[in-house]
Amino acid sequence: MRVLIVEDDPMIARSLDRALTEAGMAVDRVATAADAAAALAIQEYSVVLLDLGLPDASGVELLRRLRANGNDTPSLVITARDDVAMRVAALDLGSDDYLVKPFHLDELLARIRAVLRRSQGRATGTVVAGEIQLDPATHEVSYRGTTAVLPAREFALLHALAERPGTILSRHQLETAIYDWGNEVESNAVDVLIHYVRKRFDKDVIRNLRGIGWTIPKAPR
Repeated sequence: MRVLIVEDDPMIARSLDRALTEAGMAVDRVATAADAAAALAIQEYSVVLLDLGLPDASGVELLRRLRANGNDTPSLVITARDDVAMRVAALDLGSDDYLVKPFHLDELLARIRAVLRRSQGRATGTVVAGEIQLDPATHEVSYRGTTAVLPAREFALLHALAERPGTILSRHQLETAIYDWGNEVESNAVDVLIHYVRKRFDKDVIRNLRGIGWTIPKAPR
């Protein structure tokens, strides 16, 4: 899962970056509306965390422009502004949720999961793909009678595949889902993660199409 933080307060941005990274997300952060628009034009994100008080434009204006241009990336407004009019404006312009600072990080993580769940049309937090069940809140994975809690990046890899069962994801697509801008990615990083996941469960948990990429099979009909 890749997240874009749009926040001009460096202390808050660093704190959010650290918390989301520890939760297994790939995190990019920018401090202006212009940089946010540029990032969203070239990179696909699972969710945007959007501050309203940006130095070059309001977060509400950025949200309006994104939706007008057809960008439907799920968004969660995080702001110190608690007035009802601003909440209504942000939600009516396409924000999926609104969280007032200061907030507890556990609540932020829960709201991110809820936004993603709604955007993906799931009624519960559990992600089911073929014979695999994943719990994003605990990083617990079950497969063919074996259950384990996965480290952050192993879970992120499996989660990226489980969100699109039956779809072949390339090395680049998996790296993009797992690693943010600041990471230097080793050429065999994805292979190592897949090795560890297979070792925990079974070689068939992730299928390889040589020279193309990897996939999780859909459940048989």
